[in-house]
Amino acid sequence: MITFATPLALLLLPLPLLARLLPVQSGGGQVMELPEGIAAVARPTEAPDHRRSHLLLALIWASLCLALAGPERVVLMPDQSASGRDIMIALDMSGSMATPDFALDGATVTRLEAVKQVAKSFIAARSGDRIGLVVFADRAYVAAPLTYDLKAVSRALDEAEIGLTGRSTAISEGLGLALKRSLAEASDARVIVLLSDGRETGDRTDARLVAGLAEKVGVRIHTVALGPEDLETRPAARDAVDVAMLRAIAQEAGGETFRVRTTADLQAMAGALDRLEPNPTKRPPVEVPHPVWTWPAALALFLTLVAGWRRWG
Repeated sequence: MITFATPLALLLLPLPLLARLLPVQSGGGQVMELPEGIAAVARPTEAPDHRRSHLLLALIWASLCLALAGPERVVLMPDQSASGRDIMIALDMSGSMATPDFALDGATVTRLEAVKQVAKSFIAARSGDRIGLVVFADRAYVAAPLTYDLKAVSRALDEAEIGLTGRSTAISEGLGLALKRSLAEASDARVIVLLSDGRETGDRTDARLVAGLAEKVGVRIHTVALGPEDLETRPAARDAVDVAMLRAIAQEAGGETFRVRTTADLQAMAGALDRLEPNPTKRPPVEVPHPVWTWPAALALFLTLVAGWRRWG
């Protein structure tokens, strides 16, 4: 699509024709002096050679007016601008995440491997957001600070291994550190995604108190309960996830809870998060103008050289 930056310049097109309509005074009185190009067009003549010269001058004038109008070719480009949203992922790295009870591409994999695959796809699709990663077990540490470098976050996720920070499940530690790092960066929209397959084993802080603090400072928390068993239905199960606590955390901080038992559940959860936290890569395309005034300007220059050659040749 072609548009014009200064379309009013096209009003200059009929100026030579208007000049021909001006009365020509004879005698010694003063007359209006016209520019050479316009005057040449204004002078009536019937000679074929003169008609060709007039046509050439008219094309030069039209090309100059077109260049002055600033023609632009509008191209639709994906909106890659930053959305201003910070998403901190808090990932449980306790020993139970090594349980091989997920199916991925026809093979049985551990919970951690399934989470890594789905999380990497989610991260890769968040161009325009800052993503960070906190992993926790006995203790919590920042595997990747909030960054627009999504490949770096995916690498940090790949390199995360069970046992580096113990094998228990200190949810409050991981959630607290994720909240602390979220608040350290200026942002209008902060989100934490907490993934866990167990129950709180730490005794320092209640994770629900951390969620209450997050709600007060405007940080939304979504929780993901991983694994086939939960304390509500199998309270005696060794690796049962505490769905009730994760649900309470999300409710306290204005988020949603996702119950994940299979890889399909994980993928559905990633899609639901995209809807809850709109993906900036799905914004309407941006109209980017590319100036093309140089083409009519070059044509005007070429025709001027031709006119000069015809006159002096």
